[in-house]
Amino acid sequence: MHDHTKSSPLKTYFLVWGALLVGTFLTYEAALLDLGPFNSVVALAIATTKALLVALFFMHLKNASERLLKLVVASTIFFLLILLFLTLTDYMSRPWTIAS
Repeated sequence: MHDHTKSSPLKTYFLVWGALLVGTFLTYEAALLDLGPFNSVVALAIATTKALLVALFFMHLKNASERLLKLVVASTIFFLLILLFLTLTDYMSRPWTIAS
């Protein structure tokens, strides 16, 4: 007998694919906004969220052990913070004078 309480993996994949498309659209729209030094922050946050979706659903980490999942999430956040720190350090170290 089939267990009808489980959702179809195909439906889940299409929902995740839709979320990734929405994330891509949000990245595009965020690039059009003038957020100053936070353009990169927003783009990296969206990209990290999309990477987490790919890891959880397409790499099947969602059903992995809880310890492995915590490690993946913690390392994702850690590397996001490194990228944000380095990006903002570079941005803040530049001389922003307008040449006439």
